[in-house]
Amino acid sequence: MMKGNLRWAIVILVAIATIINYIDRGALGFLWPEISQDLGLTKTDYAIILNVFTFAYAFGQALFGKIFDWIGVRLGFVLSIVVWSAATMAHALAVGLMSFTIFRAILGVSEAGNWPGATKANAEWFTINERALAQGIFNSGAAIGGIVSAPIIAFAFVFLGTWQATFIALGALGFLWLIPWLIVYKSGPDTHPWVSEEERQFILTGQRNKDVGETADYAPGSAEILSRKESWGVIMASFFLDPIWWLFVGWLPLYLAETYGFGVVEIGKYAWVPYVGAMFGAWFGGLLAQNRIKVGWSVNKTRKSVIALGGVIMLISLLATTQAATPLFAVLLMAAILFGFQTAVGNIQTLPSDFYSGGSVGTLAGYAGTAAKLAVVGLNFLIPVITVNSYAPAFAVGAALAILTVLLVFILCPDIKPLKPKSTTQTIS
Repeated sequence: MMKGNLRWAIVILVAIATIINYIDRGALGFLWPEISQDLGLTKTDYAIILNVFTFAYAFGQALFGKIFDWIGVRLGFVLSIVVWSAATMAHALAVGLMSFTIFRAILGVSEAGNWPGATKANAEWFTINERALAQGIFNSGAAIGGIVSAPIIAFAFVFLGTWQATFIALGALGFLWLIPWLIVYKSGPDTHPWVSEEERQFILTGQRNKDVGETADYAPGSAEILSRKESWGVIMASFFLDPIWWLFVGWLPLYLAETYGFGVVEIGKYAWVPYVGAMFGAWFGGLLAQNRIKVGWSVNKTRKSVIALGGVIMLISLLATTQAATPLFAVLLMAAILFGFQTAVGNIQTLPSDFYSGGSVGTLAGYAGTAAKLAVVGLNFLIPVITVNSYAPAFAVGAALAILTVLLVFILCPDIKPLKPKSTTQTIS
């Protein structure tokens, strides 16, 4: 069954989970005009709810990074998606700021598991030259989620008539996803009964870095991970890069509502456009990295070149967005920004598996995700302050973050290759 292609079926399932993840998290922003009118909530209340979600999401990244390393990819995803789907449905019971923050916190912790889980699955199932493409396919799930969220949420709201019923319907999607996941994902590639011997050997032998003739077999504990500057390169690059994505995930609906006076239906017509750029950027960044490694570029040169290219695209587009005069021009520039973001981020997210073996990949990915979401919290506090008259200052901040992201990778990751122990005694904590 699925001979020779099971790894691609698995990454597609993870991408579908990511689409559902983005539909569920995006519902609040799209439905906010109705919710705020019904419950008398303000833009400041929205920022508070968004930051509670982001704090919880930051904590959940580190927590689920450990959970995935402890219990594995199969059960880790089950735990994550069951809780987040139930939390999405519980939003229908919210009656004010406090209840929204509680349900949003649960959603944040549980949705966070999707990212370290996907990174760990990628490390286990894909060769070095395929990892950026696999990560791009997974990341395109976030982009596709952004594309389909607007029309799906708008349609569900119009069809069902209330924001409460909309949350319930969206939350049910995750429970449906569990059916194919539990059928297809039985174990890792080394023992999965559906993996052909040819595919198994292709995966396992392809995890060797040909530049140095080594496989990442170093799986240190948390203290050792955090003592390496390369780990901090991953963490700090994520810290500076992630707020650029969340600037649009969290604030695009409000930007359209405040700048152009849009309601739920109008937001649905425009808000999907930037995520088309993100989808193509995710595929482009993965395919470009795969191509460069195939023609003989080193992993180090490939990762840095693709990350730098994404940074340049983001920088130019963010600066141009400060001058956008129409909603169409604005969302097209945002599509270019998210194209650059996804070009870079897929290669940054493969760095944990470039440096460490599977026993530590989820942990480092979780720490990087936690740092990233803490940066997003700071951005969310900043946005209401600097966007009183326009959103141009927010886009200028994003441009500075793009520069810092690229610099940190070059400075803290001088040679991207499998790391070796500092000492002879290593433990996994």
